[in-house]
Amino acid sequence: MRYAWIALSALLLAGCRLDMHDQPRYRIDSASDFWGDRRAARPAVQGTVARGMLKTDAALWTGKIGDKEVEQFPFPVTREVIERGRDRYNIYCTPCHGLLGYGNGVIVSRGLKNPPSYHTEALRDAPVGRIYNTITNGNGSMASYASRIPMRDRWSIVSYIRVLQQSQNVKASELSAEERQKIDQPAPARQQGEAR
Repeated sequence: MRYAWIALSALLLAGCRLDMHDQPRYRIDSASDFWGDRRAARPAVQGTVARGMLKTDAALWTGKIGDKEVEQFPFPVTREVIERGRDRYNIYCTPCHGLLGYGNGVIVSRGLKNPPSYHTEALRDAPVGRIYNTITNGNGSMASYASRIPMRDRWSIVSYIRVLQQSQNVKASELSAEERQKIDQPAPARQQGEAR
């Protein structure tokens, strides 16, 4: 009986072939004798566009119409868009720009130059297309984030930057009496043993 199992196992193993699992293929950068240009990777058919990459809306994809940066968001800004922007901002932007956008992120403590604050008059008045374009293409020592952050998330970050700018630059005259009263109240004293 023992030998029967060994013989059966040998027959089954002989039937296993790797060619179904490990089929012949070319690496994308290898040569091929099959094609006249000796390239294994075939060029895309002229005029083809990857799904979702037909960039017909210039304002959406570039932040510009012609050479003029757009002043308005190319889609409605909802609470979900802003929340997504905050999430992406906290991941990609806070190391340099800080949580509130003052340009005091952790990179400054590591000896790198402060990025500009979003709360300067020039950046508060900048069109949204300029901020989007900076995230997309980079500016100065800031690298391009186009390959790391999808287009819609870049716009979400811009929406959150606008919220940060508004939150840090509200005039007292624009606040209600109740809101002014909250600001004028002293901060609650810390309880003994409370984390700082």
